[in-house]
Amino acid sequence: MARSGASGIETENGVIPDPTEERAELGAHQRSRVRPFRDASAWLIGGLSLLVTGLFMVVSLAYNQWNFIPPLDDVYIHLQYASKLGAGHFLQYNTGDPMSTGASSLLYVVILGAFYLLGVHGTALLPAAMVFGALCMALTAAMTYLLGTRLAGRPVGISAGLLIALSGPLAWGATSGMEIAFTAFLLVALLLAFTSERAAGRFWWTPLLAVAAALTRTEALVFAAVLSVAMIWHLLVHARGTAISRPRLIGRIAWIGLPAYTAAAQYFFYWAMTGSAEQNGVLAKSLLHTPMVYPLEVADETLTNFRDFLTAFSGLSTWDYVFPGALLLAVVGAVGLFRRAPQWRGLALATGIGVILVMGSVATMIFSDSHHLRYVQPLLPIVLLFAVLGIHWIGQLFSGGAQKSVFTGGIVLALLFSASQLPAWGLRQGEQAAGIRDQQVTIANWIKGNLPEDANVAINDAGALAYFSDRHVVDLIGLTTNGFATANLHGAGSLYEELRRMPEQRRPDHFAIFNSWSVHDLEQAGVFGEQLASFGLTSPTFSHVTIGGGSACQAARNCNRVTIYEADWSGLGSGDEPLRPLQGRLRDRINVSDLQDEQRHDYEVLPAHQGFQPYTHLKTVTEPAGEVTDSGRHVVGGERFTIGGLAPGRSATITSRVDVTDAASTDKVRVRVNGAPAGTWTFPDDPRGWSETTFTIPADLVTDPTATVELVPTQEFLGPYPDYNSYPYWITQ
Repeated sequence: MARSGASGIETENGVIPDPTEERAELGAHQRSRVRPFRDASAWLIGGLSLLVTGLFMVVSLAYNQWNFIPPLDDVYIHLQYASKLGAGHFLQYNTGDPMSTGASSLLYVVILGAFYLLGVHGTALLPAAMVFGALCMALTAAMTYLLGTRLAGRPVGISAGLLIALSGPLAWGATSGMEIAFTAFLLVALLLAFTSERAAGRFWWTPLLAVAAALTRTEALVFAAVLSVAMIWHLLVHARGTAISRPRLIGRIAWIGLPAYTAAAQYFFYWAMTGSAEQNGVLAKSLLHTPMVYPLEVADETLTNFRDFLTAFSGLSTWDYVFPGALLLAVVGAVGLFRRAPQWRGLALATGIGVILVMGSVATMIFSDSHHLRYVQPLLPIVLLFAVLGIHWIGQLFSGGAQKSVFTGGIVLALLFSASQLPAWGLRQGEQAAGIRDQQVTIANWIKGNLPEDANVAINDAGALAYFSDRHVVDLIGLTTNGFATANLHGAGSLYEELRRMPEQRRPDHFAIFNSWSVHDLEQAGVFGEQLASFGLTSPTFSHVTIGGGSACQAARNCNRVTIYEADWSGLGSGDEPLRPLQGRLRDRINVSDLQDEQRHDYEVLPAHQGFQPYTHLKTVTEPAGEVTDSGRHVVGGERFTIGGLAPGRSATITSRVDVTDAASTDKVRVRVNGAPAGTWTFPDDPRGWSETTFTIPADLVTDPTATVELVPTQEFLGPYPDYNSYPYWITQ
């Protein structure tokens, strides 16, 4: 026996959509296609969002003597790529450089490049980006209202739209100059288009919006991929009750796959142009690209980051990110939509899975909470919408007038909390922008006025220094200069070797870097010559009350000084040869910490403990012949590498430069050649900083032109373990 329900037909097997309601819903959607432009509520909500973001920009202007400055330096990376694109240099950070993938959003850069082509140049490009973000945020708030109305009625839509318009983090992101608001706009537009096309069983615009999402952010691609699965499922369900032919069905499914084809084409293009399918930002920031990847360590850090996301979105900590209980209510909203509105089950399930997967993918980043969670900020409109749905479903548990009272009370509290945090977020943005102006923008202008026009400047915070200085820059972090991202993760020693490999005419002749950042360890190589200038911060600081506040390092004072040096390459190559002449013919050399040379020799550290990272470093030692600079790698346990060019049947001598770093550790290692024991090697201590010692491989173990050499602890499992810095190996016969 079956009976008609409010949202479908109840049977013994559950609730199925009512065909009459499906047809009515389709007709309503077709009749309301032009209504959004006539809906006063949508205009009012969008206008409120514009008012809030406008006030944010006014506060920032007031803190910066009425100049437009962003709250983070990364904005200028987009502006630099956009200006070069507008000038005809696609994905070039410096004119004439190879293409690089330092921009976190390809489509956003193309849009800003279009602004440049229309005549928006120089200092005008930043306010154009900010205004574009504000408009995207206004559209997002208005579309969230339309989406909420479609899912559960006007009260839900209006409440959700107001919460978006009054969100401090979203107003911060929209006026930051980054692609945050544009990504949020695309995600909400995806859901709105999905609800419009679901009843017809034909998805035309939704896949096109998913293509835009795929070209905007990797996180948006993940969300679009999940929604594409939901589209295919709805298409197959719809096809069961229609006479659609198999070829037409296959064609519609193929059309839904557009974002996947687009993403594949984009990554193939990156691989063809740069040698890596991954963006430089991923290479520089992913936990999966650390020197040694330990699965459980990565899982632990990822889950810790994921927990931080949940804490921020729940609003149950001291962080002023969302109103208290928002995430819990969003879960209630998704479950309620799934159970009480069968026609939206695919949407509820896909949205929930999409949000979880996006958070999970971002959680694999080393700095996942950067700049107030800017990588997951675009999810906020969706979370807030579903939180309002949660309040709505909870209200439905009551009868009569109590339903309205519960819903109204919950929404009023949420709006009061959101509105009360707006001044803090506006102030935070102004203070952070003042830090960028006080440091990066000021330094860029100093460089422009004091360094030669053909200067090559090494930097560790790509952005304003390139955009305003008009000088060729080398990004030591590796976002905008290919080849440095992985080297920077390995440490200063690998950075030094990457700089050595550069053509002399492109090698930096100046450095402008934070004194507190790890790349400053290049100082140990003596490459910092005369100090030309040093800039300390005097701009306002701000409270760390919200998550990710410390990553806005200028206002948080985590990078309060930048120093500019002349480069000194006089010691370059001084460590290439051993101190005493080699005996015999040189067969091979392994330059430890040079990533390319390590790869050629299958070099790897064999750590004694899980979790140990063999970072590279630099050292300069005064020898009788003068100062010697070399890069090395910290080893606790042992090493493995392959040597070549050997003459079989003859003994081979390995000469090593080594520094025993821990007096409590053993100074001996066992040597194995192709798995066979070859003896014990003792590393003598030397107060100068390192020693050079040799080990002879017996002739009977040299059976081929190549050999795999392992240095391992003298006893298994138990310490003390070898703890030393490993430098070059020379192999002679």
